[in-house]
Amino acid sequence: MEARQAFEVQISCLFPEILTIIFSYLDVRDKGRVAQVCVKWRDAAYNRSVWRNVDAKLHLRRANPSLFPSLVQRGIRRIQILSLRRSLRDVIIGIPNVESLNLSGCFNITDAGLSQAFSQYLPALTVLDLSLCKQVKDEGLGRIAQHLKNLEILELGGCSNISNTGVLLIAVGLRRLKRLNLRSCRLVSDQGIGYLAGQHPQTTCGNPDLEHLGLQDCQKLTDQALKHVSVGLCALKTVNLSFCASVTDTGIKFLSKMGSLRELNLRSCDNISDIGLGYLSEGCTSLTALDVSFCDKVGDQGLAFLSQGLFSLRSLSLNACNISDEGIQRLANTLHDLTTLNIGQCSRISDKSLGLIADRLRHLTSIDLYGCTQITTVGLEKIMQLPSLSTLNLGLWHKR
Repeated sequence: MEARQAFEVQISCLFPEILTIIFSYLDVRDKGRVAQVCVKWRDAAYNRSVWRNVDAKLHLRRANPSLFPSLVQRGIRRIQILSLRRSLRDVIIGIPNVESLNLSGCFNITDAGLSQAFSQYLPALTVLDLSLCKQVKDEGLGRIAQHLKNLEILELGGCSNISNTGVLLIAVGLRRLKRLNLRSCRLVSDQGIGYLAGQHPQTTCGNPDLEHLGLQDCQKLTDQALKHVSVGLCALKTVNLSFCASVTDTGIKFLSKMGSLRELNLRSCDNISDIGLGYLSEGCTSLTALDVSFCDKVGDQGLAFLSQGLFSLRSLSLNACNISDEGIQRLANTLHDLTTLNIGQCSRISDKSLGLIADRLRHLTSIDLYGCTQITTVGLEKIMQLPSLSTLNLGLWHKR
């Protein structure tokens, strides 16, 4: 008891600056709890350094006059709205210097709501996530492009009503954009990507600073879109084209001219073959991550191409590709710096491949062997000897 009382006295005597440092290490819930202990702790807990880089996750169902002033006092400028039954305008008025606003999954957000909220210039807002806000259309993007000029990240995944017109508004108004996600925006076609790349008279400059472009499941895109990208978006580091079924090896040839590319996702692009991987190995020599899973036209020859040119690869996904031990041997002989290798559902892979991987890919930390029915415990024992392996996915593999 005496020791406990002495401890409490010592804590109560700490300088506010020390309390602030201690509180900064707590999780968000505990930060709130310590603020309720006493006035001294509340004042220390409300120091802005305690809440640096904290995202406030809010359910906005009814009016709470003290909520927004409290957030402003703590210096919280990153907000995620989990549910919204009030006007979005209330959020913007209450936290006028908001830097990051995540509205992902707020299905009731409309163009009218965006127009009311973004009715004036908001220079601090650099991140906006509208993923799955399915009622957002081109009109709402027009208001965003007009008043959120400093946006660097715009997430529009699942906003299926956005068309090329909305992309045009983005290209004209959001010149500082570095990350754009258009996943499942199925109305967007080659013309829209041309706007972003400045390949149209209405957008002679486009968005040349884009570094990350998500085009997953944009079904209207063809090789022409990738031609636009290769000409006008020369700063791109990552491109996600998964499930873009109309993209072919010709489009990959355009991308292969982009020396800036670091990550490329071609998952389930059915028309990509070994030829496309050959183009990549000739031009994208700085590529660090490549996913060609479920591209059934990719086989051992494609792996031979990769092993001859993509020496910077760290992550390679080949799930369900038509590869065998021969292709794995080519990889293992040259791509010694791989840390992630996904070869699940490659039914022609045997223990021979696992032995090669264990002997030569010594930096591997993660491997997916789900559905590799030809492997046995003999091969697995070799894989388990990899010094840095932390993730092994066997899935439905049955022990033999």
